[in-house]
Parts: sequence; C-alpha cells; structure tokens
Amino acid sequence: MGLSVFPEPVSVSSSNPLNGIGVLQQTITSTGSVTIPAGITSVYAVLIGGGGGGSSGGGPGGGAGGYTEGWTKVSSTCIIGAGGSQNSNGGFTNFGMLFAGGGNSVSFGAGGRGNSGNGGGGYFGAPGGIGGTAGAQAQPGNIGGVGYGAGGGGVGGANAGPGAGQTGGAGGVGISGGGGGSGSGGNGNPNGNGGVGGAGRIAGGGGGSHSVGGVTNSASGGAGGTGNAGANAGGSGVSSLNNAGGGGGGGFIAAGSNGSGTTGGAGGNGGGGGGGGATGGAGGAGVLYLYY
Repeated sequence: MGLSVFPEPVSVSSSNPLNGIGVLQQTITSTGSVTIPAGITSVYAVLIGGGGGGSSGGGPGGGAGGYTEGWTKVSSTCIIGAGGSQNSNGGFTNFGMLFAGGGNSVSFGAGGRGNSGNGGGGYFGAPGGIGGTAGAQAQPGNIGGVGYGAGGGGVGGANAGPGAGQTGGAGGVGISGGGGGSGSGGNGNPNGNGGVGGAGRIAGGGGGSHSVGGVTNSASGGAGGTGNAGANAGGSGVSSLNNAGGGGGGGFIAAGSNGSGTTGGAGGNGGGGGGGGATGGAGGAGVLYLYY
C-alpha cells in the first residue's frame, strides 16, 4: 500500500530515521537495476518526476515534476524521469507500485504547463490545480490554481488597438509548481513580460517568455519558481526584443538556470520546469530516494 503526503513531504536525510521507516540508503538518478539487501521485502520510496520543458516561440514555462512517497514492495529495476526537452513533457519516475508524473503531463502530481495547463492530482487523491485562464483584452493573464501539482498561469490578454502587451499569469503554487504564462505582444508599445513560475515545496515551474507585436519592444522573461521549500532558487528571466528567455524552476536538488537571450533557462535537477523562450529550456531530471 502507498501513502501520498500533502502538504508536508518527507525531509530527505541520510542521518535521521523518518518515523520508523529507516534511513536514506540509496539516491538513484538514472534508470536501471536496483539492488536491495536480502531479506528486505518492502521499502519507503520518495519519487520525483522530470520537469517539463519550456515552450518555444515565446511560449510559457514548463511545469515541475510530480512527487510521490510511500511504502512499496521492492523491485529490481526503476525508471527515473528525464527532464523534458522544449515543448515536451518530463518523464515519469517509477519504482515498485509508485509513480511520479513528469512536468506538463497532468499526471501523478505534476505541475501544469503555463498558458492554462492543469496540474496533476496527488497519487492517492489530493487535487491538482486548475490552469489560470487567459487575460481579457488589455488585462494580464490569470494566476494558476493552487494544488498538489499546481496549474500553469494564463497567457496575457491581447492589446487593445495600439496598446501595450500584457504580462503572463504566474504559475500556481503547490507541491510541484506550475509554469508561468507567456506575455502578449504590444502594438507600437512594449510587449508584456512573461509570467513567473510557481514555487513548489518540491520543485518550481519555469518562467514564461513573451510574444512579439507589430513593433518589437523589449520585455522580460519571467523568473523560475523556487524549489525545495525555497532552498533552491529559480533562474532569472532576461530582457530581449524577441521572445526573452524565462528562468528555469528550482528543483529539489539544484537551483534553476537563468534565461539567456532568447533561450529559456534549464530547470534544476529534482524536477524543476524549463523556462520559455524562442528556444524553450529543458526540465530538470527526476530522482528516487530509498529508505530501509
């Protein structure tokens, strides 16, 4: 049987027993075989899926990888979710009977892609966040909904005639953060900035980029959301005339990378979402922790 915890996931530590479930014995970062000592038939596993890739073409940030923890029968193999490339979902992580979804995938606790992507519910029923809706004309995008896997922020609303572009909505906050929405293009006025990625207790969503209007005007990509309860920062977005790169979301293991020119920053390992840009940033890889 399994257990999916909301809102307080386990604190990964190699030194302290966790409420009778043992100590951290293995940290696994690549798919392959798993060796468990003879006589041990069940272990406590903590799984994080790969972060979703940021979108290209001035698109939104990617959602963070999902999170699951619980007891499971031992297995001789595992799958560790790869970070998604641009426009792609992150890979799922699996060990025994437990799964953690890849970012953008709307499954097993994953954060939603920006521009209204829904977040995934927890493995055993905690709800995911609803994606924020697009902004009305001349209004910013709406914030993604809070949830186990949080919803992505909405795209900024269209400009009203010769008006400024609108900022993309911020990704929702959750166990796994949602991606920031993309800003809309201006018409003879500045383009809207990309929305910031949502913070995650485990991993943050990537920041959004922005569209280009009839006249190119500089705007900024959104910053990535923090991961590991704020311990790992999201990357910064940058300013550019065309499709500015959003920052990658902070993962459970590492901080997100900054956007660079028109390229979104990579998500930090441990499930951070990639930033949007002309070229979307890759999501951070997943991980598996085993206690016994």
